[in-house]
Amino acid sequence: MSDVTAIQNLVQKRTELKKEISKIIIGQDAVVDQILLSIFSGGHALLVGVPGLAKTLMVNTIAQALGLDFKRIQFTPDLMPSDILGSEILDENRQFKFIKGPIFSNIILADEINRTPPKTQAALLEAMQERAVTIAGQNYKLDLPYFVLATQNPIEQEGTYPLPEAQLDRFMFAIKLDYPTFAEEVDVVKSTTSDNKPTVNALFSAQEIIDFQQLIRRIPVADNVIEYAVTLVGKTRPKSTLATDYVNNYLDWGAGPRASQNLILAAKANAAFNGKFSPDIEDVKAVATGILRHRIIKNYKADAEGITEEMIIDKLM
Repeated sequence: MSDVTAIQNLVQKRTELKKEISKIIIGQDAVVDQILLSIFSGGHALLVGVPGLAKTLMVNTIAQALGLDFKRIQFTPDLMPSDILGSEILDENRQFKFIKGPIFSNIILADEINRTPPKTQAALLEAMQERAVTIAGQNYKLDLPYFVLATQNPIEQEGTYPLPEAQLDRFMFAIKLDYPTFAEEVDVVKSTTSDNKPTVNALFSAQEIIDFQQLIRRIPVADNVIEYAVTLVGKTRPKSTLATDYVNNYLDWGAGPRASQNLILAAKANAAFNGKFSPDIEDVKAVATGILRHRIIKNYKADAEGITEEMIIDKLM
């Protein structure tokens, strides 16, 4: 199959995928789009939203529609690295045997990742970065495709361990989940309080998803689009040659090179989803907010004046 045919196939499959997901998930179109962009680009995503917005249901539904294994890990202050990675036990022949933890799955929902101590957060982050885990000196490869969707509750911050910037940077997207509109909430209540149980069909095999991820990496990008992405990221760095007075005034810290890489990868996926054979500057702009919002750090002045990360990114574009 040529790449042109494969992209046309991807456009069609994505339309079918969105249709399957919408059987269960009402609204939240932009959120589902960003999760799919992240999966097909081979990245991970961080979902930030108040409790009760069906984050778990959303990820479970997407995993079912993609035909992938799904595990949910509830992060708590007493969770140990071995609770997620697995551990070695002595079997009946007095031999050490490794029992795999929940991390061995295609899609992991790391619920409330900021509720667990740094040691356990770090165990998950090794798996995200290396697609492998090391237990008692043994290296175990994880099944591909591998995608971590972590959630953070922005309200209750007592007793939490906020993710350090270096760890936040591992997530391709930070996705904000908002309350549904009035009409959407009416539909949600209607569909969830009846005995109607829609079934979600699996549309992909694991290998098909890996093939599409490789297809997206093969998409060519014009130099001016790459330069636009690198310039946009450069503008977020205070005191740099590209920084404006606005950035110097309101930001303490800007995004690193991983942001530029992710902008281009996500722009490629966005272009492919829309049937284009190469991304343009519009594709970079379409994904910029989700990719930059968790990589820039505002100062106290921005907080005092009520300036959000989104406002700063819009201004830069």
